[in-house]
Amino acid sequence: MKLKYIIVLLLCMTCQLTFACEACKKQQPKITQGITHGAGPASNWDWVIVAVVAAVGIMTLIFSLKYLIRPGEKNADHIKQIILHQ
Repeated sequence: MKLKYIIVLLLCMTCQLTFACEACKKQQPKITQGITHGAGPASNWDWVIVAVVAAVGIMTLIFSLKYLIRPGEKNADHIKQIILHQ
C-alpha cells in the first residue's frame, strides 16, 4: 500500500519538473514557451533537426505498432511456429 503512495508522490513531483521555470519561459520562443527548459533554438536549423527527429519518432511508433498488431509471418516453416507448437 505504501508503494502506491510513493508512486503517486513521485508522479506529482515529476509533473512539476516537466514545466519550464520563469527564467526559461522568457528565453523561449512562443511555440515552446512554458514547456521546455533552456535557451531555445538558436537558428532555423534547430527547428529542422527537431522536425526530423519528431518524424523519425512518429514513424518508429507507427511501424512498431503495425508489426506488433499484425506481424505478417504466416509461413509454416517460420521460427515462431517451432516455439508456438512445442
